Amino acid sequence: MPECTIIIPAYNEEEGIRSVINGLKSMQEKCEILVVDDGSTDSTFKFASESGVRVVHHPYNKGYGAALKTGIRNAKTDVVLLMDADGQHKPDDACKLLRYMNEYDMVVGSRTNNSHISLLRKPGKKILSIVANYLSGTKIPDLNSGFRAIKKSMAMDFMHILPNGFSFTTTITLAALTSGYSVKYVPIEAPKRVGTSKIRPFRDGFLFIMLIIRTVSLFNPMKVVLPVSGFFIFGGLIYALDGIIVSNHIPSGALLALISGTIIFFFGIIADQISVLIRRSRD
Repeated sequence: MPECTIIIPAYNEEEGIRSVINGLKSMQEKCEILVVDDGSTDSTFKFASESGVRVVHHPYNKGYGAALKTGIRNAKTDVVLLMDADGQHKPDDACKLLRYMNEYDMVVGSRTNNSHISLLRKPGKKILSIVANYLSGTKIPDLNSGFRAIKKSMAMDFMHILPNGFSFTTTITLAALTSGYSVKYVPIEAPKRVGTSKIRPFRDGFLFIMLIIRTVSLFNPMKVVLPVSGFFIFGGLIYALDGIIVSNHIPSGALLALISGTIIFFFGIIADQISVLIRRSRD
C-alpha cells in the first residue's frame, strides 16, 4: 500500500510531462503517481500513459481545479501531493513536504525570492497576498502555490466549495486557515516552467480577489462586512457632524450612510450566525 499519491494535473504539457514523471521514479516504491490529463489536445496523455504511471483522462478540458479534484477522489491514500506538470516543482522537494504530514493537515511549498516568477504577475501576487492576509488574519507566505501535500480527508471536507479553475489552491488555503486546520510552509525554489503558462494575470487576478472575498465570507463573514459597515458609519458621522456645525442640521446623505452602515452590520451578524450553523451541521 503506497504512503501517498502524487497527483499531477496536466493540460497540453507534452513538453514537460515525461521529465516530471521520470524525476519521480525513485519515489514509486512509497508513492503512487497519478496523472490527470485534463482533455489535452497534444501528446500529453500518450506520453503519460507510456511512462508506466496511472492516468485518468478527462474527455474535455474542465480546468486545473477540476483535474485536482478528480485526482483527489481517485487517490487510494489519505495523503496526496499536488505537483504541476510544467517542471516548476523539483521532485527532490517532495520529501521536504511529506515529512511533516504526520503533524500537519497541509504542507505548502512556499516559493522563495530565488524562484522564477513572471514580472507581470508579481504586482498581482502582492495585492492578492495583502488582501488574503487581512481577511484570513494570518500571514500567508505563498497563497497559490501548486506544490502542496494535503490530507485527503481535509480536501474532501471542502470539495463542495473548491472551484474548477486555477483558484483551487487559493481557496483550499483560505478554507484550511479559517477553519482551524494546521498548515505549514516549507521554502522551495521554483525554476522557470517548461512550455506556456495557462494563467492570464489580469483576468485571473480579478477573479482571485473576488474568490478570496467569497471564501472568507463563507467562514468569517464579519471580516468582510465590518470594514464596509465601518466605512459607511464613520463617513456618515463625519458628514453629519459637518452638517450640524455648518448649517445646524443633519444632511439626508449622512442619514442614508448611517442607516446603510447599520443595515450592512446586522446583515453581517446574520451571515456569521448562518456560517456557524452550517459548519456545526457538517461536523
